[in-house]
Amino acid sequence: MNSAPSKVQLFLLVCLCLGSCKAPADYHEEADSEVYDIIDSRRAALGLDDGFQVDAPKDSLRSRILAGADRQVRLTLVECLAVAAEDSREYQARRESLYRVALDLTRTRWDFSYQETASGLATADGTLLDAGTASGTAGVGVSKLFSSGARLLSDISLELVRDIGTGDGWSLFSNFTFSLTQPLLRGYGKDIVLEPLKQAERDVIYEARAFERFRRTFAFDVASRFYRIVQQRDTLRNEESNYESLVRIRERNQAFSEAGRLSDIQVDQALQDELRAEDRVVESRRSLETSLDDFALFLGLPIEAEIELVESDETAFGIADLLERDFAEELAVSLAFAQRMDFLTVVDRVDDSERRVKVAEDALLGAFDISANFDGRSNDDEPGSYSKTDLNWNLSAALDLPIDQLPERNAYRLSTLQLAAAKRNHDELRDSIFADIRAELRELAARRESHEIQTGAVTLARRRVESSRLNQEAGRADTRDVLEAQESLIQAENEATRAFTDYTLAGLALFRDMGLLRVLDGGVTVESELVALPAEQ
Repeated sequence: MNSAPSKVQLFLLVCLCLGSCKAPADYHEEADSEVYDIIDSRRAALGLDDGFQVDAPKDSLRSRILAGADRQVRLTLVECLAVAAEDSREYQARRESLYRVALDLTRTRWDFSYQETASGLATADGTLLDAGTASGTAGVGVSKLFSSGARLLSDISLELVRDIGTGDGWSLFSNFTFSLTQPLLRGYGKDIVLEPLKQAERDVIYEARAFERFRRTFAFDVASRFYRIVQQRDTLRNEESNYESLVRIRERNQAFSEAGRLSDIQVDQALQDELRAEDRVVESRRSLETSLDDFALFLGLPIEAEIELVESDETAFGIADLLERDFAEELAVSLAFAQRMDFLTVVDRVDDSERRVKVAEDALLGAFDISANFDGRSNDDEPGSYSKTDLNWNLSAALDLPIDQLPERNAYRLSTLQLAAAKRNHDELRDSIFADIRAELRELAARRESHEIQTGAVTLARRRVESSRLNQEAGRADTRDVLEAQESLIQAENEATRAFTDYTLAGLALFRDMGLLRVLDGGVTVESELVALPAEQ
């Protein structure tokens, strides 16, 4: 420490250590690691162990199609769910929302952690007549907010000074400062101080629930669109089959007409129905193609993708047996209140609002803070060595009486209104869930009965078609009887297809709103064990 170069070298070494930093990629990885730990722990508490990733995969189906892969895609329902999770814009937005809330929590945690700072400063000053001085400062600091409301500030630095005009050597000093402030009235206590941290922690839980609720409702939306397109495809097949049947009827009538057994009027009747059937085929095909384009957009696929939907064993989610059950209203509603993620959140938000009222009440108090300060500056060229005269301490107490508290008064009154609103939101969602479950139970029962009726109607219509054809050949029925029977058959087949779709979706909607749908890596399932109780008699 006796030579100037050693002082400069020491100072530069300290500055170099303080100046070392990470690359942007390192911060990216660090943020992801911390956020994923938070999200995975919150989702594990919900019984979910599938990994969370905010970034969409680079090899998604959309990217492969845009890269020139075959545009013709065959998808089962489970594969549609997987594609939507990768390529849906809405799905990606909800993933990012959860990530952002967890990222905000890392900042709030940082606010209550030991915060370190490191800085350096080099200056030179003087006048036109005086060369002046050169100096450099490098230091580190630490601050911490404790749960009691106490705030600690500390700083340690090295200072290098030289008088340029006299040509003297460098002088090296060290400085330190410690300060502690403790509130005793306003801002005192962990319930008040840690409220932002507690709320940030709970916000992540709420967003994790909201994301899971979205996944389940989104899966229902995918399934609903899938089923409706399958219904349209079956309707198109029914219309094509009906058209082919009418072509055969018209050809047979022409043959009978040529043989003198039927009039030209009956031939024209058959031809008119054939043309109408052909028009319905064209319209059904157009409607199906439009729905497939809309489905591609919904999944996040390029519009040029040619989707073919494939039914598989997973399509019905294994709910056929559950659809036959008659659920007790009390059981269905109690399950919804216990399992619905959105309802659990509105219950907790009432508690949040009650805590905010207490925080607002605390802000109405006066402030009484005590502070202690201790600082020192080392002897010249002896950093770390302090004489008693260079060490200083200070104790103080500050009082701020609650004289003019209009902003705090308004904030308190607003918090009470927000509490009342939170309770109303809770009651509204509770009543809404109750009403939805009751309506969906009635809907499921009605769709089940309709499905049974329409299935029987198809059997009857097919028998009528065959009977009318035989009667026409025997001369006991005319063309209009045959055409009416054929028209009844196509209507019954289409109604049966619609009834089956409505029946299945009514069950899925009920299970969704009871909170029983679960989204897994392998698709969607229903937690049937939660309703594994004797059927209502």
